[in-house]
Amino acid sequence: MKPILFQWGNLSLHSFGVLVALGFIAGLWVAARNARRVGLSADVIHDLTPWLVLGGLMGARALYVISYWDRDFAGRPVWDVLAIWKGGLVFYGGLIAATLTGLWRLHRLKLPVWSVADCLAPGIVLGHAFGRIGCLMNGCCYGRPLAAPWAIHFPTGHETAGVGVHPAQLYESALNLVFFALLMTAFSRRRFEGQVFCLYLVGYAILRSTVEVFRGDYGLAGASPASRLTPGQLTSLLILGSGVALYQILRKRTPSPRLS
Repeated sequence: MKPILFQWGNLSLHSFGVLVALGFIAGLWVAARNARRVGLSADVIHDLTPWLVLGGLMGARALYVISYWDRDFAGRPVWDVLAIWKGGLVFYGGLIAATLTGLWRLHRLKLPVWSVADCLAPGIVLGHAFGRIGCLMNGCCYGRPLAAPWAIHFPTGHETAGVGVHPAQLYESALNLVFFALLMTAFSRRRFEGQVFCLYLVGYAILRSTVEVFRGDYGLAGASPASRLTPGQLTSLLILGSGVALYQILRKRTPSPRLS
């Protein structure tokens, strides 16, 4: 855990912000490369980038602030809401907001929405792998207590100080890297536009629900007795259902893509 990489006087370079930025860069590089493979200009991705970044950050931060208002923001200066470089982003909020922003922008530009979505999907997964390393450095999204050699121990002052916990952030980062490789393979073999994006929605929902079992920052104890599901798992169910439904719709409506 190292929330601050460097500090010069009052200026601090936060690990979380650096890793998130690296994730954006890596993901967008992959997306631009994929765009060229389907006959699109990389400029399409470059045009989308500021919109996706802005929409994603706003959505991820908004959902975090809503979810943790009482714990982290009530009674504090209002500008703390904007301090995203210190951590505090909910991935699903960013995914939903960035998707809606991207759809709006692509419709305005009259570009092939689902083909571009396919180009972006593997890059999202790669970027997320970087982001989870940022969570580890920041000390958030930590795991449940674990008495095993691979348990990690956060320093004094952390909520889990003195207790070994699952490296949940590393679990998800590693799974995202495997998922990235699978989606890139699917991209080269896709049969209709939007297929890879749908596979991303379904696959990540399953991946996230699995990792949630090891999460300790809210865990099953904080869930409703009726469902015994975490907020992340509940959202994953909605994403999973949306991905399956969209897959069936697009499979019947969109033409087969061409790769160069």
